[in-house]
Amino acid sequence: MKVLKFGGTSVANPENINKVKSILKSQKNHSMAVVVSAFGGVTDLLLNASKRASEQDVSYKNFVKEIEDRHIAAIRELIPVKSQSAALSKVKSDLNVLETLLEGAFLIGELTPKLSDKIVSYGELFSSFIISEFLKSEGLDAIFKDSRQLIITDNNFGKATVDFKLTNANCENFFSKNKHGITLLPGFVASSKNGDLTTLGRGGSDYTAAIIAAATNADILEIWTDVSGMYTANPKLVKQAKCVASISYQEAMELSHFGAKVLYPPTIQPVLGKAIPIAIKNTFDPENPGTLISQNNNGNGKTVRGISHVGNISLLSLEGPGMIGIPGISKRFFETLSVKNISIVLITQASSEHSICVGIADDDADLAAEAVNETFEYEIASKRIKPVMVEKDLTIVALVGDNMKSHQGLSGKMFSTLGKNNVNIRAIAQGASERNISAVIKKEDVKKALNSLHETFFEENIKQLNLFVMGVGNVGAKFLEQIRQQKKYLKEELKLNVRVIGISNSKKMVFDENGISLKDWKNALDQGVRTDMEGFFEKVRSLNFRNSIFVDNTASADVSKSYANYLKNSISVVTCNKIASSSDFANYKALKQLAKEYNAPYLFETNVGAGLPIIDTLKHLIASGDKVRKIQAVLSGSLNFVFNTFNDSITFHDVVKQAQDQGYTEPDPTIDLSGVDVMRKILILARESGHQLEIDDIENDAFLPEESLETNSNEAFFECLKKYESDFQKMYKQAKDADCKLKYVAQFEDGNAKVGLQQIPKGHDFYNLEGSDNIVLFYTDRYVEQPLIIKGAGAGADVTASGIFADVVRIGNF
Repeated sequence: MKVLKFGGTSVANPENINKVKSILKSQKNHSMAVVVSAFGGVTDLLLNASKRASEQDVSYKNFVKEIEDRHIAAIRELIPVKSQSAALSKVKSDLNVLETLLEGAFLIGELTPKLSDKIVSYGELFSSFIISEFLKSEGLDAIFKDSRQLIITDNNFGKATVDFKLTNANCENFFSKNKHGITLLPGFVASSKNGDLTTLGRGGSDYTAAIIAAATNADILEIWTDVSGMYTANPKLVKQAKCVASISYQEAMELSHFGAKVLYPPTIQPVLGKAIPIAIKNTFDPENPGTLISQNNNGNGKTVRGISHVGNISLLSLEGPGMIGIPGISKRFFETLSVKNISIVLITQASSEHSICVGIADDDADLAAEAVNETFEYEIASKRIKPVMVEKDLTIVALVGDNMKSHQGLSGKMFSTLGKNNVNIRAIAQGASERNISAVIKKEDVKKALNSLHETFFEENIKQLNLFVMGVGNVGAKFLEQIRQQKKYLKEELKLNVRVIGISNSKKMVFDENGISLKDWKNALDQGVRTDMEGFFEKVRSLNFRNSIFVDNTASADVSKSYANYLKNSISVVTCNKIASSSDFANYKALKQLAKEYNAPYLFETNVGAGLPIIDTLKHLIASGDKVRKIQAVLSGSLNFVFNTFNDSITFHDVVKQAQDQGYTEPDPTIDLSGVDVMRKILILARESGHQLEIDDIENDAFLPEESLETNSNEAFFECLKKYESDFQKMYKQAKDADCKLKYVAQFEDGNAKVGLQQIPKGHDFYNLEGSDNIVLFYTDRYVEQPLIIKGAGAGADVTASGIFADVVRIGNF
């Protein structure tokens, strides 16, 4: 015989009940006991009606009306008209009794556990009867059997304990004589030895099916629900979660205990002793194999089989010097909670015996704290023990797997993964069986924690990066296009799944938790909301995604001031904006320290040399123990372009305008031509070499007239350049007559830095530097006579975007 249980969603409406019928028809060669839950949502309606009635709120009648309408409508739709009369009569009669019970609760203004059980039982009683009548009308060999006549319990109303000796005898007696192909039974309900109706607890329909399966030595117990088995994590929170094909009883119990709602935790116990397999199947995808739960399943040697969680947890902590070495403290503590009927989900105790910490449901926290404080009133008054501490709004996250006990380093891997994503762990527990490692975290971190752990243990080393991009002008647009073009390569070759979650320009910002389509990001941004820099940060923080990266493609000082906020929330920062790293040394050091403290990389490779690996190379030199003695460089692609293009047949004004139009200069070209941009770059290189330097410490030999530097608009600046054209031509002629080329050079040596326009003679490394190229010469203890040279394109949207892209990949590989 097979035992099948169909949950509330499987029998939520006539359409779904027809799917159940098809499943039963496909298994007609087996005799079946079919246990059903109440129609989806009906149990909640009954509970709400009970509560309102006990509060003497007449609105309880609205719930009764909804319950009546749903069941009457189901009968009319499922059962042919000629067969409806008996079913309607029975259900309406039972509805009258239900109304009488609720009226009683209304009149006395009270809801006893015994009365509550009677009221809430009607969900399963209605559904099982209606479905049995429907199956009969469809020609199936079906019979209705009331579970209350089979399952006997004690009088613990609300969650009764089963008397298995009597129950097993009843089941054996009935099913040995029953000749019908399908026996329909209501789940959840039972009766006490003296005949009172009892219930098996919320989710008890699974338990009913398991009890019957064990009592009848069934071949298999099938739990039909709305998902295709047990998943490696909650698929509603982890989209990459996968169905587990097979799992052991012990693993299934651990997962169900820690929130895997597809299976009611007590379900496994009755069938475990008889090694009856349990199949978790999907009513809406019956061909899917689902999950098979059985004895001694080794999971193909896999260590972690699933990641589960249970929310709405509070930590209750009792601590104090008066606990050390005193026998009986734990007994009194746990006994106090037991007397108050408070279930403990997690326990941890320090080896010093200084503290005991337990996890309980949030709803029990206040009662528990009051009771424990009362129990230890004397010790608290004498300062030997502190008043109990309560932390609410927490979640337990658990790794589960039978093979975890034989695998080293899992705990470290778990805690390292959480730590890298700034998930703070409040308590840890691991049983002696090593089948479960549990950590208590903030409720707000649960999605990030589950996704991070799933990525670590299940996703073939594919790491998801979530980008939030501010600035989509020349550089930003090129960066997004490079991400779009390389997305497949990144995933297949580098195991990086890069998603752009947020985009902002100076006017609009847009977010999509599932990732913005980079084929149509401009349209999405146009439909976005007004840009608010603080609002952008708050959205990034509240989304709380793992591996979050803030990408700044602007030249804004205000944006650069926000980096600290991102880093403090373990959000990495990648930027081509030089302002932060060239600001006050204290701010620069603070950002670097925050990056270390919160394990959030702060990368700015494009601050110097656009896409050239200048800063990265410098870091490797320093890390390997080399010491930089001198730096000589041409660091402005825009200035190099200007002086490589400028001659006696073109005006200086026209060359600078051309450089701006081609995207070589900053939006404000005076930043480049004044030397400020180069000063920032040599300052950053000096700092990355280990020197403390401020921007004011750098000597700037400016070549622009003072008047042009004092202009307050680009238009005025360009007009001023025309005015001094003869001066620029004179500079050019002097260099040409000396057989030299003009280059704007930055130099750092002996702790001093300077920038300025120089005449470079033939044979010098800088002489043949073409176009907008940059070049850097590092003289170090290892590169004394012949410097380490880095040379290449140092300006332009494409190369700058590629440098930002490279920094993102570096973070992905951390």
